[in-house]
Amino acid sequence: MAKARLDAPVDAALHNARPHAVHVWAPRKQGGILLDWRKRISDHIAYALLVYTGLQIFVTIAALREGSASVLPGLALVVLVGAIIPACRMMERRWTRLSDAEAGDPARAGAFYKDRAMVWAAAVGLPFIVTGGFRLVAMMMG
Repeated sequence: MAKARLDAPVDAALHNARPHAVHVWAPRKQGGILLDWRKRISDHIAYALLVYTGLQIFVTIAALREGSASVLPGLALVVLVGAIIPACRMMERRWTRLSDAEAGDPARAGAFYKDRAMVWAAAVGLPFIVTGGFRLVAMMMG
């Protein structure tokens, strides 16, 4: 049995008989690329975790070099494993549970852009917030 091409024209009879079937089940393309929100959010989360880890290590090492004898900046690295990765996995799981039809639905663009913005805001902002919080606690204790 031959498989249908993704870019093949839709049969006019099928389109006239059941127009909802074409719109619900037909693969979606965006800029010539098959649209799949699951893969796109997964890619963003993976890259954001790399950025977060690099920034967290950089900020923590900078805090330790400034003469902080406390172990608190080192605990900021534990936050990465203890909270950030599971949080990202929960967000990704929301998207990976989508069916094939839902994963190509352009109506999910707004939710995707919102989640993507949250992922990147956390990746860039949390290293500074977490390390700054630990430094503040160290200053209050010392």
